[in-house]
Amino acid sequence: MKYEGWPEPGELVVGKVDEIEDFGVFVDLEEYKDKRGLVHISEVASGWIKNVRDHVREGQTVVAKVLDVDRDAQQIDLSIKDVNDHQRSDAIQEWKNEQKADKWMSIAFGEDMADDQFRAVANELIAEFGSLYEGFEQAAIHGPDALEPTDLDEDDIETIVSTARDNVSVPYVTVTGYVHLESPDGDGVDDIKEALRAAEGDGEIPDEIDLDVTYVGSPEYRITVQAPNYKTAEDELEASAARATDAIEAAGGSGEFHRERQLDEDQ
Repeated sequence: MKYEGWPEPGELVVGKVDEIEDFGVFVDLEEYKDKRGLVHISEVASGWIKNVRDHVREGQTVVAKVLDVDRDAQQIDLSIKDVNDHQRSDAIQEWKNEQKADKWMSIAFGEDMADDQFRAVANELIAEFGSLYEGFEQAAIHGPDALEPTDLDEDDIETIVSTARDNVSVPYVTVTGYVHLESPDGDGVDDIKEALRAAEGDGEIPDEIDLDVTYVGSPEYRITVQAPNYKTAEDELEASAARATDAIEAAGGSGEFHRERQLDEDQ
């Protein structure tokens, strides 16, 4: 999808070199509909430039900074030299992500989706998440709940979530912690089993979370959490350990959470 309207001064834009002249370079903006910018020779690269073609070629994808926009003159002034390597890499990645999201929209709603319908759905996702890609990613991670704040109808939400979960590769992080669980009662084994079931969430763990509790060596148990980000993973890890310690203490035992393993590896 290409944006209507104009870019703003200071914005980084992705474009394709369309025409090279002695005085500069014309760039078709990939993200804006029917928009073309000019990179003056002095803004192509730092230092003296003998031949513009030594620095850019026709058809090349470039990242440029918007210097000025004159809507009356239909002119956008750009700079390539003002973009550093880090900015260039990030802008290209975001552009590629949006291209992926465009394809997901076509998969979800069909190649023949009307332009006005496409833009209505896309604008809802962009307004809520900042980009189409982020909208699909959040839908893949959190499901319909992620799209509840939008004005999309239930059918559109279901379609987006289904497509996202089939196509989006969600980044995950893994964190690990340990709990000591001890019970002095004769039924201590059953008490610990109940505490472990509590640690595992009794089936109440969100879909986007993978939580696993494993035996390390009495009285130590490992809790491993895989989640979309570190904050969520840490929160779920601490909540799991708290459920386990609360359960064992309620049964008259003792529980303690710690981040590092305390038993020797050969136990």
